Amino acid sequence: MPMAITSDASFEVLPFTRTCRHIWDDGDHVLIGVSPGNSYFSSERIAGLAQWAANRFAQVDFVYADLHVDRMFAAFGYTREHAEKRATKEIKAVRRRILKGVAELTSPQAEIRVRALSEFQSNPIYQLLHRRVLHFLETDDEFRKGCEQMALHFVGSKLPEGESITDEQLRICFDYMAAELPFFVDTPSILDVPSSVAAYHVRMPLTDVLFARGGGLRATRNQAYAVVRPENATVHQHAAPEGDADERRAA
Repeated sequence: MPMAITSDASFEVLPFTRTCRHIWDDGDHVLIGVSPGNSYFSSERIAGLAQWAANRFAQVDFVYADLHVDRMFAAFGYTREHAEKRATKEIKAVRRRILKGVAELTSPQAEIRVRALSEFQSNPIYQLLHRRVLHFLETDDEFRKGCEQMALHFVGSKLPEGESITDEQLRICFDYMAAELPFFVDTPSILDVPSSVAAYHVRMPLTDVLFARGGGLRATRNQAYAVVRPENATVHQHAAPEGDADERRAA
């Protein structure tokens, strides 16, 4: 039976499985991934998420994407020079919004960190997980199909009407996603926390692959995933459309 949790900060929380719900209840750690150039992550939204997370979890990590952002802009219509400038501008803006939201917290109990994705490139566990993601992209048809669906989920609106994503665009999307996916597989090992909830505002097409199937690349037993979104609000943003009713699974 679908099971939603409403927090004090008016966010609706939808753990993906019963195990995800148990990890949520533990309250050890939450990872909030933030995408630059995504209108969903306004200053007000980030401040609300920061307050929500600080009230519920012992440790909070905001991780914002700063890898392959310029390539993504270039792949979908910007000149190389414009893509680099736009990426730099968006990354700086999202970091500024996160730091501002964290600074505005009232009586935070949690340990809160704000870091760029690129800061983990020297982390040996992150490196290992990243290599595993790339390996399964090449060898696991189900995982690759999930990644393809995820790419279209996030960039479909950027494609001219009637056009399909090109192989080059898909490859760049894969590189962008592969940099983030280690945190959906095993954040506890990367950040040395007992357990972790990866929080995002829509259900990713890869959720079933990482959390529900029996083999292949799977999230570790102490890694959870939950949709966290404003209560009774329809999420509109250019990068990802709202999920369907099946998103509410929390068996």
